[in-house]
Amino acid sequence: MQTTNGEGPERPPGMIDVARAAGVSAQTVSRVLAGHPNVREATRARVIAAVDRLAYRKNNAAQILSSGRTRTIGVVTLQTTSYSQLLLAFGIESAARTAGYSVTTVSTASLDTSAVEVALSRLADQRVEGIILVIPLIHVSDRIEQLTRSLPTVTVDGSRTAASDVVAIDQSLAARLATRHLLDLGHETVWHVSGPGEWLEAANRVKGWRETLEAEGRFAPPVLKGDWSPSSGYRNGLILGRIPEATAVFVASDEMAFGVIRALHELGRRVPEDISVVGVDDIALAEYCSPSLTTVAQPFAEMGELAVSHLLRHIADPEAAPESMSVEPTLIVRTSTAPARTGATG
Repeated sequence: MQTTNGEGPERPPGMIDVARAAGVSAQTVSRVLAGHPNVREATRARVIAAVDRLAYRKNNAAQILSSGRTRTIGVVTLQTTSYSQLLLAFGIESAARTAGYSVTTVSTASLDTSAVEVALSRLADQRVEGIILVIPLIHVSDRIEQLTRSLPTVTVDGSRTAASDVVAIDQSLAARLATRHLLDLGHETVWHVSGPGEWLEAANRVKGWRETLEAEGRFAPPVLKGDWSPSSGYRNGLILGRIPEATAVFVASDEMAFGVIRALHELGRRVPEDISVVGVDDIALAEYCSPSLTTVAQPFAEMGELAVSHLLRHIADPEAAPESMSVEPTLIVRTSTAPARTGATG
């Protein structure tokens, strides 16, 4: 072990110490530890020898270099404050930790193909053993296909590449549960505030909502489009609250539903006496909304566990055929829904 001045307490060796011992730059040491391919084998051998000799991060770097295993899972998320996305990421991290893996998360500011490619490349450069994509793949480029073939990959929204496993909640069923509940309460039709169209979850919720209404021979009103945020729910609530015949609305997320309810209150439309509201997710705040929110619960913890389980299976057997698994959501009935008011028309 190195010391600071011969008299002070021992300190662990740093990258500069390894670089000095190997006769290379600190940048070269960093490249070797990151598994960068563009390093001469003789140089790599000197760095590894210095790492071993100095016991530099012995429990981490040296073990990785000797075994080729990082026991790290990569996660790609969208930069967001959405509770549902954060809950899913938490579920993944908890399940990974239980399995003895750490998690490296890369968030992307957009869903553009180039941004997804950069995120995947960053994780590959960090030598993660597998990747979980918590974002929709709107367009799958050759580079994305290449990266997900070279690293075990699981997606959790239903979109996929040729080589990825899919663990997804049945979003069409979530919409059918919500819409069926409102129709069973006697509402003539159900309005819908959707999520952004580029998200597969949002598209499948629209599909399930529309198919349920059509199967019952009910009129499907125009979709009101949101972006998952409470503010977009509020804006659509101001529209919905000015439509006298609207008595029921299925909102594609709890957070947007909070915004809808706020707008309805401001317009003097009572929930659920005048308009019944159903959300999706069952985040912790849903029970404490006023009124408490009827919602379709998504099992985020279970989703995290399943995504990690599928990924570890794929890591253990890279040649295994990709699998798809669908998880069923559950309707949670609270006080934001009620029978249609007498004399309501749809």
